[in-house]
Order: sequence, then C-alpha cells, then structure tokens
Amino acid sequence: MTQPTQSDALAALRVQIDALDAQLLTLLNQRARVAEQVGALKRVEGTPFFRPDRVAQVIEKITSTNPGPLQNQHVVSIWREIMSACLALEAPQRVAVLGPQGTFCEQAAIEFFGSAANLIYCANFDEVFHATAAGTAQFGVVGMENSTEGVVARSLDLFLRSPVHVVGEVSLLVRHNLLRQLNALDGIEVVLAHPQALAQCQNWLSQHLPRAERRAVSSNAEGARLATTHPAWAALASERAAAQFGLHIVAHAIQDEAYNRTRFAVICLPQTLAMPPPSGKDCTSLLVSVPNRPGAVHDLLVPLKKYGVSMTRFESRPAKSGQWEYYFYIDIAGHPAQPQVAAALQELRSLCAFYQVLGAYPVSE
Repeated sequence: MTQPTQSDALAALRVQIDALDAQLLTLLNQRARVAEQVGALKRVEGTPFFRPDRVAQVIEKITSTNPGPLQNQHVVSIWREIMSACLALEAPQRVAVLGPQGTFCEQAAIEFFGSAANLIYCANFDEVFHATAAGTAQFGVVGMENSTEGVVARSLDLFLRSPVHVVGEVSLLVRHNLLRQLNALDGIEVVLAHPQALAQCQNWLSQHLPRAERRAVSSNAEGARLATTHPAWAALASERAAAQFGLHIVAHAIQDEAYNRTRFAVICLPQTLAMPPPSGKDCTSLLVSVPNRPGAVHDLLVPLKKYGVSMTRFESRPAKSGQWEYYFYIDIAGHPAQPQVAAALQELRSLCAFYQVLGAYPVSE
C-alpha cells in the first residue's frame, strides 16, 4: 500500500482551508445582512451609525475569549475591518484627513475607522477642520502631539474657532523613511517633508545629508509626491507613501527617537456623535482661559489636586488678541461622568474666564 506523501498531506490541508474559507465567507455575509437590518433601524430612529464605543465593546469581547493561536493584535485588525465593511453597508463614513494618499494621518484614520471608510483628502489641517465643521465630512482626523517635538500648535489653535469636539484618538508609531526615485544616497540636493518630520530626523540628516536643503511642505506624502518629479529630491515619509508613489526606500526608520509616536484626534460635530460614555480609561480635554491676575494659573491646578484628578498635559497658546492673553489646553485622566472628575471640573470652571470641554474619549493604547 502506497504511503501518503508530504505533498498529499499538504493538498489535504489546503482542501480544509478552502472549505473553512467558504464557511467564513458565508458567515461574514450573514453578519453583513444583520448589519444592514441594524442600519435600517438606526435610520428610522435617527441614531448614529458609527459608535466607536460599540466597536471597542465588540473587540474587547472577542479578544477576551480568543483561544488562539491567532494573536489578539491580529484579531483586533481583522475584526476592525469586518466591522468597517459592515458599516459601509449601513452608511459609508466620510472622514477628512491630511492628504495626499500615504500620510500618517491617513494611516491613523484607517486604524480607527477601517479601510472601508470614505477618506476625503485635505491640503492641511485647516481644511480638515473646515470639512468636518461644514458637514462635507462626518469625521476628521488631525495630528495633536508628537512624542519628540511636542504639540501640533496649529491643531490646538483651530479648536478655538471650530464647533467640533474630540470623540477618539489614535496613537501611531511613526517611522520616517528616506524615499527617492533612485536607490542611492548620492546626489540628494533637497529633502522634503512636513516641518515636524524634518525636526524629528534632524540628527540623521545632519550626519548623512549635511549639504541637502531641508524644504518644508504641507505633508510627508506631498513631499513624496514632489520627490517623483525630480531625481535629486528625496522625501521623509511612510512605507505606505513609498508604495503609493513608486519610490525606493533609501534609508529605513531614520527618526532620531526610536520610540517616536504621534497622537491623532478624531473630531466631529456634537450632533454627529455625542461624547462617548466612560470606558474606564479615558481622557478629558479642556480649553480654558483665566483672568490676568497673580496666581490665576496656579489656582487652575488646585481643584484637580483636591479631587485626586491627574493632569496629563498642559499647553499655553496666545489668544492673538494683542493683549498678551493666553488660552490653556489641559488633558486630565478620567471622564466627566465620574463623580471626582465632575466635581473637579465644576470647581475649575468657576475660576475660568473661558471654559470649554473639547472632548472626553477612550485613551489609545
């Protein structure tokens, strides 16, 4: 009797995989049909189609019961895409991001909404805010803070003039790569990137390309696009941008700090999506100003200490009134629905000449 060969065993396993794929496809389409029914009910009730807290609940439940061998991080990616595809059947979500294609902002949006979202590419963060406030997009994604270079000042300033609020965040590990038409470092005359990316790679650029001009552009992906137009130009951008524009990655991960992260905020109008309920690990963002008197800024911190609320960020920005007045952007740990946070905020508000809650949302891992 002939013994089964290794190729026979492999063929049998592939038959099993094909059968399982067919079952998965059937089940996914069953899920999609139920999602369509959910969408119809939401349309009648007028409730939001996209609920990030519901997405988080589903993913938490799935990962807590995952028997393996799939790792939880891969399960999260799979389920986010499944839910994104089903949501697209209910109502495709329009999301404004910094363009062109290939930006880290685009990557952050896909991580939050899934790849089925309808992305609207904007030339700058001003346009992202405007598109979201005007209703062209239901949501927007904007850079808020980098672990190396600090806050994105323009985003903070735009909150002061916009009716949008923050409903989520994405913390993205950012690796800058040197992209070029030619697969060589020789002959690079100009390096193009967003100003923050140039700052995050300044040591590497000074060491390896000391004579090259550093030219700031609206986004890293725009730099990559421009690099396709001149053989002596290079860009700092993502691997996604390299694939998008057909460029060589001349040098990988050249940022000065290995653990270089950028925090992106997900914004929308309050009528699009209200403040998410507490998740147990939340951040509340505030925009305040105080009367110009001695000790006023110190007094802002007293209610937080009194009620045991931790402050995780404190930034000042000029009010641009010509009177040397400032607004303060404050992040605190917790949610306004929690009693100690609510008490601290109530007392803090009484001290402010201007007070606005920019949002309360789950902290990105």
